[in-house]
Amino acid sequence: MAHVVQPLDQPSNYKDSQSRVERAKQNDLLSKSTTLYIGNLSFYTTEEQIYELFTKCASPEDGGGIKRIIMGLDRNTRTPCGFCFVEYYTHAEALASMKYVSGTKLDERIIRCDLDLGYKEGRQFGRGKSGGQVRDEHRQDYDPGRGGWGAQAQRLEAERRREVEERYADAQEGPGAVAGGGGDWKESETAVPSRKRGRSPDDEGDNIRMVRSSRFQVIQ
Repeated sequence: MAHVVQPLDQPSNYKDSQSRVERAKQNDLLSKSTTLYIGNLSFYTTEEQIYELFTKCASPEDGGGIKRIIMGLDRNTRTPCGFCFVEYYTHAEALASMKYVSGTKLDERIIRCDLDLGYKEGRQFGRGKSGGQVRDEHRQDYDPGRGGWGAQAQRLEAERRREVEERYADAQEGPGAVAGGGGDWKESETAVPSRKRGRSPDDEGDNIRMVRSSRFQVIQ
């Protein structure tokens, strides 16, 4: 039955697409590697949380321990984007993490650990078109721990909203548009001339004669 169960401390068949190392050479380097690639992290997981988890497999009494942690960052925003590298001092510690930590939960996410050829400057940045990881570029599901919808879906939604706003703006400014408020209608109203006749000096004389006539009638 031993050949049926896959050993937990063996590296996967993953090969870095930007690595120019042949498969045989890669296997030799992995057999001595002290570096782990950690995937499927939440964007909100901190370096302190990663250190606390992976130090459980460290062996400081044997001269080991965690050498450093390199957080994966969005190329544009320089914020965490869901992966990291953990470097130990010994190969045995890296194998222990693959056996005991890979497949466990951190921040309610099942994380994945794999032996890595070794960190090089520049690998801390995402390779996706939007700056993050490629896996989050075309993702169609909603993942609150990794920025919500995938980057492509977010771009499509932003374009859709922009088109709606542009159509709405055109409708407001085009022919037959509805006025934006009562003030607009008042300004456009045509002033209606008053039909009331203005007062004249003759009107004053007529009023005086009417008053005298009314007094004369009362005396009589």
